[in-house]
Formats: sequence, C-alpha cells, structure tokens
Amino acid sequence: MTIKKLLIANRGEIAVRIIRAARELGIATVQVYSKADKDSLAVRLADESIDIGPPQASKSYLNQAAILAAASAAGADAIHPGYGFLAENANFAAAVEAAGLIFVGPTAQSIRLMGDKVAAREAAAAAGVPTVPGSRGRLDSAEAAFALVETTGFPVMIKAAAGGGGRGIRIARTAEEFHHLMPQAQAEALAAFGDGGLYVEKLVEGARHIEVQVLGDGKDVIHCFERECSLQRRRQKVWEEAPSPSLTPAVREQLCASAVTLAKAVNYRGAGTIEYLYDDRSHEFYFLEMNTRIQVEHPVTEMVTGIDLMIEMIRIAGGEPLRIRQDEVRVKGHAIEVRINAEDPAKGFLPNPGTVSALNIPGGDGVRFDSMLYAGYTVPPFYDSLLGKLIVHDQDRPSAIARLDRALAELEVDGLATTKSLHQALARDPDVQAGRFHTAWLEPWLAAHAEALAAATPSPSVKLTP
Repeated sequence: MTIKKLLIANRGEIAVRIIRAARELGIATVQVYSKADKDSLAVRLADESIDIGPPQASKSYLNQAAILAAASAAGADAIHPGYGFLAENANFAAAVEAAGLIFVGPTAQSIRLMGDKVAAREAAAAAGVPTVPGSRGRLDSAEAAFALVETTGFPVMIKAAAGGGGRGIRIARTAEEFHHLMPQAQAEALAAFGDGGLYVEKLVEGARHIEVQVLGDGKDVIHCFERECSLQRRRQKVWEEAPSPSLTPAVREQLCASAVTLAKAVNYRGAGTIEYLYDDRSHEFYFLEMNTRIQVEHPVTEMVTGIDLMIEMIRIAGGEPLRIRQDEVRVKGHAIEVRINAEDPAKGFLPNPGTVSALNIPGGDGVRFDSMLYAGYTVPPFYDSLLGKLIVHDQDRPSAIARLDRALAELEVDGLATTKSLHQALARDPDVQAGRFHTAWLEPWLAAHAEALAAATPSPSVKLTP
C-alpha cells in the first residue's frame, strides 16, 4: 500500500464512507470542504480538513486548482473523487497524476473513452456486447439524425453524448416531436456538460435497468454480479436491489460475462459499473453506458457479496493486484437500498433543506444507514438533496422488503421533510413486492398515489432553514 494520506474531493455521505474505509486501512484522511460544509460530518471525522472555497460547487468542489493545492499543502499521496463532481472528469484524473499523486479510480484514458457515450457504445460493440440499435457515432446535425431515425423507426431517445443524470435526453414518438425536441436536447447538453454532441437510439419500451459491478486492476477484471435499478423518478434512481428479481440464471451469466469482457477491453482499473437495458419479455439486454466510479448504490452489492468495494478500490489504487478471484464471489440473500432525500413528496418533491432537530437511526441485524447526518446538523441548500441511504439485507427478497418496511418505520429525521413516506408506500405496493416494474413504472404510480403520499408525509417539526 503506497497511500499514506488520502484527500477526499467530495462531500456528503460518500465522503463519510471514504473516510471510514481509509481509517480501516490505516490511511490518514484530508477532507476538503466549502464554507457551506464547514460543520459537516465528514469534516468532523477526517484527520485534517481544508477550506477550498465558497458554497457554489463551481468555486469549490469543481475547482481543480483549489483541490490540487489542498492536496499539496496537506502532503496527500492520493485523491479519491467519490461520485459526482470531478469523479468522471478525465482532465482532473490526468492532472492528479501529473501532480505526482494517485487518482483513486480508473486512468484518464479509460474515463475519457467510457465517459463519451458514443465512444463507449463503439467500444462495447467492438467487444461483442449488444448495443441498442441506433447511431454508431455523434450526430451533429438534425438532418443526419433524422436520416438515421427513418431507418430505426419511432420511438427513439435523443441522448447527450457526454454527462449523465438524465440531462440532455428526450423521447420522440413522431417526426414532428423529433424536430422539436432535438434542439432542446442539444442546448441542454451544451449547457450542462459543455458538449452539445448527441446520439440517437431506439427506445426499448418497458425495459428494466440492470447494472453489473466490476473490479479491475488494469489487467484482470472480475464482476460482483448485478443490481436492479428500475424504480426511477425523472431518470434518477430511488430504489436499488441485488440481485435483480427479473433475471434468469442464464441471462445473469451472459450479462455479467459481457461486463467483464468490456472492462477488460478498456484495461479497467478500480470499481466501475456497466449499465444495461433489459427486456424481460425477450430476455435481450443492451449496453447502456459505463460509470467509471463508485456508484451511489454500491452498498447493496457489498451486502450480498461481503466485498467492501471501497476498500478494494483504495487497495488497487495503492498498487495492489486484485485480491479476489471470480470463483470466490458469491451472492448470499437479498439487499435493497432506498435513497433518503431532503425532498417533500407532499409538494412535488420540492427540495427541503433544513436543520436536523433529532435523528433516530434504525438498528438490528441486516440494517445499514450510510449518511452525512447528525442531530443539530443544518443541511445546506446548495447541493444534491441526498441525505443518506438505508440499506437492508435478509435471506430472500420478501424478507428484505419486510425488513426495509420495519427499518423505515424506525428511521426518524426530524426537522425536515424526507422521501421516507415514498419508500414505505413502495415497500407495501403489491407490484413492487412481486417485482412487476420497469424504468417507466414509477412516475405514473406517483401521479396515481399523490394524495396518499401527501397525507403520509408529516410536516417538518421545526421551521426550515432557507
């Protein structure tokens, strides 16, 4: 292990997660923070902390020069980017290594290749991984895009070549919609990612979202089986589980093998996730994209495999080869993760930052709560609304859902509205219990259950901080 001091270039629950993993490895930690996060749990837990700027992410957590200067001042050996912010920025990864530091993640080359969705599709096709019918390269003009659509037929998805998070995506079902929506997608992609490049692919209706966790050391790669993330609101995941309730053993084997093949083809290093669309009627799957970082939902894989993904990716970055053989990876039981956000389901999921007046974390076997919370903490309004993740594990899926329902009942985050009531309602829904859902299932369900969710969401017991 060549890493002695690790700087965490992130915030929130993932920063806390990284600090705890580093501490178990005997590595000292340095937490950078914006002025809005000076009282955060990550700052409290880290061995050192350094102010890198004002609350705006562009002036702090996205400020590469400030982060590199902090690493130099602290004498850090390595930088862990977590997820979001600079985690999938190839230029930042290159700058970290140019400064003589270790980037805890893949090489800049791998990030650049797999971060461009068009290039990633081409790499997947070259590796023999099925891709959704659509454009093989970037489409920089509406004319070229429409010519392709005339061959694939409608409906289609217009998607940004760069970035993620559901931005720069439109669904067109007619030629009129296509000509109207393509400029919108291009403008949104340019504003969000500084890259207006687009591609088009056939819309697979009623598909499920399956992703495979991989670990590589730049030479060898293993998979840690799959997760299902089909319950999504505005293309943002709200509920994730492992293993998928929809895969047959044969499809699981093919899917996971294809992920390893692709990761090996790009000499992948660290923890990564390869995402697929899966049609559970035809049992066909299609490569969607690769996330070259740790995922928000990685704990469900840890719970069913017993592998600490964060520790493994730090070990690999520190120069160690993969310690786990593929035949040693086994799935035991079932795990579910739900995202607890500072959002009010009674008000259209309006962001709801405020002060945590009291906190009760559920306990018992098979229950884990990864969060950035403590009683008295004021959640700032400047960042993503994710407060934490409630993860449960049990012997099978029905037992895991029952455990989740119990744990949600015990979870209390007083002082601000959260998405707890949404997850309680989902855990009790017959279709969710039976695994009958897909990526477009949740939003109509939310519309149908809006009044019940509003009634089930308590008002914050303390006046909110703006």
